[in-house]
Order: sequence, then C-alpha cells, then structure tokens
Amino acid sequence: MPSSRFRPSRSRTVLAAVFFAVAFSLMAATAMAKAPQVDIVTTESHPPPPPNVHYFETIQAAVDTTKKGDYVLVTPGIYHEEVKVTHAHGGIYIRGMDRNLVILDGEHEVPGPEGANGIEIQKTNNVWVENLTVRNFDRATPTGEGGNEIWWNGGDGSGKIGAHGWYGRYLTAYDTGLSGGYGIFTSNENEENIYASGFNDSGIYLGACWECKARISKATMEKNALGYSGSNSGGRLVIEKSIFRDNSAGIVPNSENPGDPPPPQNGKCNSHKPHNPTPHFTSTNIERCTVLKENLVENNNNLEAPSNNSTNGAPWGVGIELPGDYADLVEKNTIKNNVNNGVLGFEYPNPYPPTEQTKFFQLAGNRISDNTFEGNGTSGLEFAGDVMLQGGIFGKGKSQSTMDCLSGNSFTAATFPAEIEGTWGCQNATTPPPNNGPNSINYLVALQTQGEERVSVPQEAPGPQETMPEPCYGVPTNPLCP
Repeated sequence: MPSSRFRPSRSRTVLAAVFFAVAFSLMAATAMAKAPQVDIVTTESHPPPPPNVHYFETIQAAVDTTKKGDYVLVTPGIYHEEVKVTHAHGGIYIRGMDRNLVILDGEHEVPGPEGANGIEIQKTNNVWVENLTVRNFDRATPTGEGGNEIWWNGGDGSGKIGAHGWYGRYLTAYDTGLSGGYGIFTSNENEENIYASGFNDSGIYLGACWECKARISKATMEKNALGYSGSNSGGRLVIEKSIFRDNSAGIVPNSENPGDPPPPQNGKCNSHKPHNPTPHFTSTNIERCTVLKENLVENNNNLEAPSNNSTNGAPWGVGIELPGDYADLVEKNTIKNNVNNGVLGFEYPNPYPPTEQTKFFQLAGNRISDNTFEGNGTSGLEFAGDVMLQGGIFGKGKSQSTMDCLSGNSFTAATFPAEIEGTWGCQNATTPPPNNGPNSINYLVALQTQGEERVSVPQEAPGPQETMPEPCYGVPTNPLCP
C-alpha cells in the first residue's frame, strides 16, 4: 500500500515533463512557422541564398510566395510589370532599397479597356508599400479604368470599406503624359513622405470612407488637376504638414453623388455610416475630426496640368476648395498666391443642373481658423480674395449652409462676406448662410468655364525625392541587410 501513494506523484512528474517537452516543441515550431521570409527582387546575379531568403526576377513572383509578416525587398532597377496583392498575402511589406532607383514603369502602355495600374492591393489588410517610384501607368481613356500608380483598393464603388490598416511612405508617383489618373488612390490608410505629380484627377485620392481613420503627412502634391481629392471621406482624417502647389486646385475634400458612396463628406467626430446625405447642425460648437492643418498651399493656378471631364470643371486657382463639405477644420495653414481664392467653399447640388437624383449638399459646420493668407485673389474677378463662402440658394428643409465660422486668421485680401469674422466669427453660437446672391453662382460658373477651356500639356518628371534613411530597419538578416 505505501508504494501506491507515490504512483500519482510520479505520474504527475512524468506528465509534466512530457507537457513541457511538447510545449517547447510547439513553441519552437510556432516560432519557426512565424519567422518572416525575405524575398529579394533583382535582375542581377547573386550568391546562393541563406535559409528563409529567396530570389526573384519580378515583384509579382515574390509577392505570390508571401505570407503575413514577410518582406519583399526590391533592388535598384526598372521593372516593367503590374503588381497585384490579394487577400492571401495580407500583412506583408513591399519595400524598395532606394526610393529614386527602384522604379516600376508602365511606359504609358494600356493593355486593354481596364487600363493599367502599377501596384494594386485588392481588399487586403495591413499591406505596407515603401521607398520606391511608380510611373506612367495610364488610363484606357481620360476618365476610364486604370491609371492608378499605387492603389489600395478596398472595394472601389461598392460603398463598403473592404480593407484596413494600409501604410505607404517614401513613395513617388508621377506621369509624364495626359492619361495618368491618380498617383496614390486609397481609403483607410496612413501616408508619409509621399510625392505625386502629373495626374489628370489628383495626386492623392482618399475617398468613400465615412470614418476614414487616415493620416496624410509630409506629402508633396504638385502639377496635378487636384493636389488632394477626397469624395465622401471624413471622420478621423488628418492632412498635415504637407505641400500642395502648382496644381489647378490644391486640397479638395468634397461630397459626391452618385460616385464613391455613401455621401456626404462629413468631418464630424464619431461619424456613423450616413443615413442622411445632407446633415443638419444647430451650433458652430461641433467636434470636428477631419482636419487640414499646418500645410503650405500655394500657387495652385496651373491650367496646363492634365485634367479630365470631371476635374476640369472644378473651380481653379484655389488653395483649399470645399464643395458641399460638412464639419471640417481648416487651421494653421499658410495659404498664398492662389489667383482666385485662398479658401473657396460652396453649396453643391450634385448632379447639376438639378435632376430627380440630385443631392443638395450644403456648406455647413466648417471652421476656418488661425490660417495665414497672403497674395491670394489677384485675378481681379468678383469674389476673388482670401476667402469666399457661397450658400443660401439651394438649401432644402432643415439642411442649410449654416454654422460655418472663422476665427484668428491673418487676411491680406478681401473676404466674402465682408468682415467675415464678425457675423461668421466662431465666437457666435450660430451663423447664417453666406447669402452672396446669384452673382456668386455666376462666379463659380466662370471659374468652371475657364477650367474647361484649358489646354493641358504633359508635366515634367520630378527630381530625386528623400529616400528612406534605413531601408533595412526591422528586416531579418539577409544579403541586402547583413
């Protein structure tokens, strides 16, 4: 009997030993399974790779072997291919070793009615694209398919946010023809140190997300029809510390119907999927989460920039344009030398002229504060100046162009309405529509007509841009990162 007392204890000891041995084996196997793979893309000769490193001649071939956490490192060279990242390859990093020397080149070739796209991340989460250049991938027609240099495609036109956690930095996108559509096209994402020029729609487009959770920082957008365009994008969205210059118009968040649903563009915090495309505000005291701050917005007067049937009708010569925008915050920007207006906001019936399908988007709840204006409004047109707000003609029901306010700005040219920080000052709990009369509509139409009469020409390729200082950061040891 005494011996039986010790058998359970011995069994526990043996079982514990087995458990820890199995657990250790499982942990080791899991660690091995999760070790990131490094795919090196190069057209040069190379030594045999060490374990967990593979060589490829094309970016697409490398992407096709990846799993979550893997790296695709691209060596300097010109690559002639379209790259598509699908759901099976979420959570990967595509990183060039030199921003200016790793070039994906579309050569202005359009293979068919779908046009050409450089890098497309299709409904795929947490894909990073970094430190490379994509150029000259063109649309099939000026407003047709394709023409996206770098495209985080979360479900274009679906009205749903189909991917999350996208990140791009140290990216250059440009087109030297007239059929490049967008430099960087996306919705939920973060972008840092990006450059785009020569596009007939916009350098960067961020749209169709009522709660975008996005940040664009240290960008340079120049020589495009629109520097930034954002249809129906709002909620938590920040555009900061960036440069928008020499575009036809600089920063253009906008409500849109019927494209890129659901409307409207609404910068109010805690935004939910819209059920009403024309929201109503009762006070200027609104918590705003769509913020345009600390940007340089200058010389957006380029009527030679490429354009298409959509963008050539946008008012030109404008730094920041707010067509049918709700509850945005425009603060601490330097806005200068835009020949028509530093800031131009207006109510926006879309489509126009009105039909049964028209949504009467208002200009409501926006705050413009602590900006520095200089040298704007030199065209001599009526309503040209630092700030022009239009509203009060197309309102329907409760939805009106009210609760916009201005405070603390430094003006050097006219504002419309005059003395705008009085009646329309942010010290007021409520503000009325601007009510600039029918001539304000004529002014918008005149700017649209001038834009439509433009003669677009190809824009020059940009010079070198700042490259990623440590492209090996975070990458497992490999022949490129010893």
